[in-house]
Amino acid sequence: MKKLEEYVRSIPDFPEKGIIFRDVTSVLQDADGLRLAIDSMQERIADLEYDVVAGSESRGFIFGTPIAYNNHKPFVLIRKKGKLPCETVEATYELEYGTATLELHRDSIRPGQRVLIVDDLIATGGTTEAMIRLIESLGGKVAGIVVLMELAGLKGRERIKDYRLESAICYPGK
Repeated sequence: MKKLEEYVRSIPDFPEKGIIFRDVTSVLQDADGLRLAIDSMQERIADLEYDVVAGSESRGFIFGTPIAYNNHKPFVLIRKKGKLPCETVEATYELEYGTATLELHRDSIRPGQRVLIVDDLIATGGTTEAMIRLIESLGGKVAGIVVLMELAGLKGRERIKDYRLESAICYPGK
């Protein structure tokens, strides 16, 4: 069987020169790669106690939902601003060229619930930090974070150093 890293397509000089883009679609398009990705992520948090799984739009949905299903936990959607129909809380964060806002239904997390955050990638940590703020604004406690890939050179781990972060693959660069 191939190693998980072998399912990730690396595209040099995208979106700009000097960047190696790590393409998650090549993992998703292969049944063995997808299974290995989910299994690898679950193994890293097997000892973690949590009540709810939360993931951000859209790849957090892809990896978070099967983890929630496999562990008989509810899944909470964290979406881009304006996509959720009920009362929400929001967190705005910085992007390379501007800002973005994430929202969470106000009734999706109860005070004291332990939440596992799932996403495909952590780079600078801005999105993850915004998700943490949303969860904590509702009284939830972040039990841990698991991602498929970590770009260690962008130092996202440092930005969320007070939280447990597990990554199935860690790339040293950007």
